[in-house]
Amino acid sequence: MADLIKLTAAEIAAKIASGELTAVEVTEAHLARIEAVDEKVHAFLHIDREGALAQARAVDEKKARGEKLGPLAGVPLALKDIFTTEGIPTTVGSKILEGWIPPYDATLTKKLKAADVVILGKTNMDEFAMGSSTENSAYGPTGNPWDLTKIPGGSGGGSSAALASYQAPLAIGTDTGGSIRQPAAVTGTVGVKPTYGGVSRYGMVAFSSSLDQGGPCARTVLDTALLHEVIAGHDPLDSTSIDAPVPAVVEAARNGSVQGMRVGVVKQFRGEGYQEGVLQRFDESVALMKELGAEIVELDCPSFDLALAAYYLIAPSECSSNLARFDAMRYGLRVGDDGTKSAEDVTALTREAGFGAEVKRRIMLGTYALSSGYYDAYYGSAQKVRTLITRDFEKAFEQVDVIVSPTTPTTAFPIGERVDDPMAMYLADVCTLPVNLAGNAAMSLPCGLAPEDGLPVGLQIIAPAMADDRLYKVGAAVEAAFTERWGHPLLEEAPSL
Repeated sequence: MADLIKLTAAEIAAKIASGELTAVEVTEAHLARIEAVDEKVHAFLHIDREGALAQARAVDEKKARGEKLGPLAGVPLALKDIFTTEGIPTTVGSKILEGWIPPYDATLTKKLKAADVVILGKTNMDEFAMGSSTENSAYGPTGNPWDLTKIPGGSGGGSSAALASYQAPLAIGTDTGGSIRQPAAVTGTVGVKPTYGGVSRYGMVAFSSSLDQGGPCARTVLDTALLHEVIAGHDPLDSTSIDAPVPAVVEAARNGSVQGMRVGVVKQFRGEGYQEGVLQRFDESVALMKELGAEIVELDCPSFDLALAAYYLIAPSECSSNLARFDAMRYGLRVGDDGTKSAEDVTALTREAGFGAEVKRRIMLGTYALSSGYYDAYYGSAQKVRTLITRDFEKAFEQVDVIVSPTTPTTAFPIGERVDDPMAMYLADVCTLPVNLAGNAAMSLPCGLAPEDGLPVGLQIIAPAMADDRLYKVGAAVEAAFTERWGHPLLEEAPSL
């Protein structure tokens, strides 16, 4: 089992296709791993043991009939608990949806099932995806497999921790301000935020509709590309879905190269608050890309310094609107309905009991920003800054093919360290926020361990909208160079659980 769970998704799929392994064997091995270690890690909120084994048996029966299997058929996956899944709970990390079982699948869930990917269960997350550490989950924090006293990133820390602890070779996250890339960075895994609209949001519980984007997570660039290809594509059920062919991400991942590419380094993505070891590993990565044939170009994007302030007006404003649907009348938690209270009282009592502190904070901030007399001063001004950020990216991509930066300013911080300091928590996403505001594509992949603490450092690669394949081309080249130089994938160094 120990060897099986450390295989890549591509290797597992190939062995199932050749008959060397069965999908049931693979699924049972990962379920056994979950049983052995998840009590410590707490990556999962719900394990669908029976459903996963049924999906695996269906793959084996399909193979026995001689039917062609897809590139990820039989490969297990951990699904962030923000996508609806027919017949099994979707809680979004919140008490307000505790025990809710959706009557339908999200488009992304349907695509996974159609590709014969085996869904093991639903992963822990910051409530409604609001957070940078997975400490805002109503069901308790997740630990980082590198050091269980440290955060696994947020809001998708359950998905990243499942990968890093070998509980699943594939995972799905969502990225509103960095919630795929930031967890990938601090757990030594790979995560991609596709171009906004590149993956359907139908059936994904909304936090901030103009920023939210589902995406693939894995332990290698190729595995991430294979999953990206499965979940991406136009969906008529999502009005923001892009009606265009999916970029050739798998081909790019198989042919990684930075030879002749122009790689931009933004001066705003370093300075005060950045850990020395993070900058050291980033600078080494830039030097490595230059060694591999890339041209390094210095960029100045002054509006990026305003991204944090703009994001924390736009996202809460949209969240205050989206979360108004949780009114105790239609689904989910209902408190105080004893026949003596008004509908308004029941709604207020339910929201008080069902929403956590961070969700309440953002709803209040967003409602204030949208209120009469303050809309133009706050929300309107933030949208103008968003336009400036988009223009800075456009100017930058006239000079370069991709932009690189540290994914996070620091490595994983201790659980509890920033719980009482929202601003310190928000700063964890300072490098990732501009991408969401502009709608571009971005990836985080491991670029070594910080010398101060031996924890993973992430390298962020940013590409223009609908140029997601560039992420994989550059990411695969960097990953290959790292593997050749140090002889094994970075994650092999992770402490054993």
